[in-house]
Amino acid sequence: MSFTKSKTFERFSPLLVLAVVLLVWELVVRAFDVPEFIFPAPTQIAAQFGEFGGPLLEAAWKTFWVTMIGFGISIVVGVLLGFLIGSSRMAYNALYPLMVAFNAVPKAAVVPILVVWFGIGLGPGILTAFLISFFPITVNIATGLATLEPELEDVLRVLGARRWDVLVKVGLPRSMPYFYGSLKIAITLAFVGTVLAEMTAGDSGIGYLMQTAGSQQRMSLAFAGLVTIGVMAMVMYELFSWVEKRTTGWAHRGSQAA
Repeated sequence: MSFTKSKTFERFSPLLVLAVVLLVWELVVRAFDVPEFIFPAPTQIAAQFGEFGGPLLEAAWKTFWVTMIGFGISIVVGVLLGFLIGSSRMAYNALYPLMVAFNAVPKAAVVPILVVWFGIGLGPGILTAFLISFFPITVNIATGLATLEPELEDVLRVLGARRWDVLVKVGLPRSMPYFYGSLKIAITLAFVGTVLAEMTAGDSGIGYLMQTAGSQQRMSLAFAGLVTIGVMAMVMYELFSWVEKRTTGWAHRGSQAA
């Protein structure tokens, strides 16, 4: 019985923490009479969803599918690059330092270049989401393949397995926990990239809405945009966690303990 209560509390603990944070936030804003245009209270932010529910939903949908396009491209490129780097020492030595250097470049500095190349609109958002999110996927796939035990590989070779068989039939399945871990990181980064591009060079989406609201000192609406982005990222994170638990249960023995 105590175990059941513990699991129930663990499941709902994020909601409990969120409720406490919102309550303290509301009390502090009310107690110190903080102006709404500086730091709005949760109730003031919630009111914006009722007043601007339509525009927020429309902007959220635009940001969501732009992010998903960029994220989808990052999965394809990240897996292919990760497979190449993780399976070849020469490719690792040639490409990995360059990728690290590129990943260190602030993506905010890249957005103006993308605007010059592709103009204002969808292009910069999709490409920024891709550029900011493919690196974790590449690194994790490469790590999963590169850390395959030499002894295991030697045994498989003795049994007649070719290098390709070892990589595809053993290396890739072994990399799946790394892959799902990278997806949960990359999806949050992808939303960051899309919003960054929308705030810098967009004509629609949550980022554009937040930029407009901020310029008009409507902080409640800007915070409502932040909440919307957070909710979308959290939903996608939980989706990948759900898929991970049902496809790589063998890698999570601790979660199965009774």
